[in-house]
Amino acid sequence: MRAVICSSFDQPETLTVETVPDPVAAAGEIVVEVHAAGVNFPDALMVMGQYQVRPPLPFTPGGEAAGVISAVGPGVSHLQVGQRVVVFTRTGAFAERLCAPASSATPIPESLSFEVAATLPLAFGTAMHALIDRAKIAKGETLLVLGASGGVGLAAVMIGKALGARVIAAASTDEKLALCRTHGADDVINYTTESLRDRVKAITNGLGPDVICDPVGGDLTELAFRSIAWGGRHLVIGFAGGAIPSLPLNLPLLKGASVVGVFWGSFEQREPVANARHLSQLMDWVVNGTISPVVSARYALHESASALRAMLERRVVGKVVVVATH
Repeated sequence: MRAVICSSFDQPETLTVETVPDPVAAAGEIVVEVHAAGVNFPDALMVMGQYQVRPPLPFTPGGEAAGVISAVGPGVSHLQVGQRVVVFTRTGAFAERLCAPASSATPIPESLSFEVAATLPLAFGTAMHALIDRAKIAKGETLLVLGASGGVGLAAVMIGKALGARVIAAASTDEKLALCRTHGADDVINYTTESLRDRVKAITNGLGPDVICDPVGGDLTELAFRSIAWGGRHLVIGFAGGAIPSLPLNLPLLKGASVVGVFWGSFEQREPVANARHLSQLMDWVVNGTISPVVSARYALHESASALRAMLERRVVGKVVVVATH
């Protein structure tokens, strides 16, 4: 089979597509014929050796995939060959087939496309965990989403609306903000042409947002936090903007507000039952039209470097996928 190979921690352009042996399912494992793999910011960081986890070299990048089970290992009884599933594996998804723990697989309904299913575990799972478990957002609260047109950002916009929040989407272009409005944003802010603090103050009548979803970091973090409501929760999700910000600790004190860390990867490992419940809810919402994940581009295996480069340069709107041809 063909797979994308990372032989050294370097820029995405050093990735190669190679022919490698087909995976074999050991006890408790399945082999999945990959139809689509989600592309995420951590994939690019992992290739460059800048992520929290450094997999042993060489490895195949890609943490989430949807496809059809082609083999099951000994001891696997709840899944079967021919079943449509989505899996989260941290690595291995940019390939024609991958081996995964059976516990990482979730069946997907026939009405859900492989491409959409492949976008759900990480970005939508992160937003779901952030808003429900970490922020405990309540119906009627105001949610400010930074980087609102990206994978996690747009997911937070949709999920925030599904949970009954008033959503303010902040992004860098009017085109991105138009997409956010299409997917439920009540108000929008272009933070390259407008003052984030002034607009937030005007939109919220000076009260500020109850919850801030922040997958961007950089200068936007402090600007947003200075606008947070009393008792607000600022969700630290990632640093797509590049810089890890420093926040003066007198600000949480004065605002009676919380800085809340969100690490979905650890949550998925530590609380698999809760994570499975979130994923099931997400699939229900997609099927009934409550949320509509955006797949804005599709890349072949040999174009994986271009997909990761687009991610690094923040040119991705919604989600993009790597599609394996069979």
